[in-house]
Amino acid sequence: MGTRKYSPDFRADAVALYHASPGGTYASVAKEVGVSHKTLRIWVRKTEQAARPGAGKAAAAETENRQLRARVKELELEREILRKAAKFFAGETSW
Repeated sequence: MGTRKYSPDFRADAVALYHASPGGTYASVAKEVGVSHKTLRIWVRKTEQAARPGAGKAAAAETENRQLRARVKELELEREILRKAAKFFAGETSW
């Protein structure tokens, strides 16, 4: 089961159909178009995010924040390991 590439026009038409159908669900519109409901949901979200003003800047800042939080977790873990090692080795010395 491979992945299919859909043209930008096809994607835009599918998103427009979703927005044009009142009360239409992702599943019902996706079935009409012939794609997965998850795929359609991703396309709709990306289109809505791109339509917001400053979306590129916000997405970049959000990505950077996520990376920085991961780095902080990593550094806190390293600090904790070093603290425990220093405590262990300080107890073994007989100076």
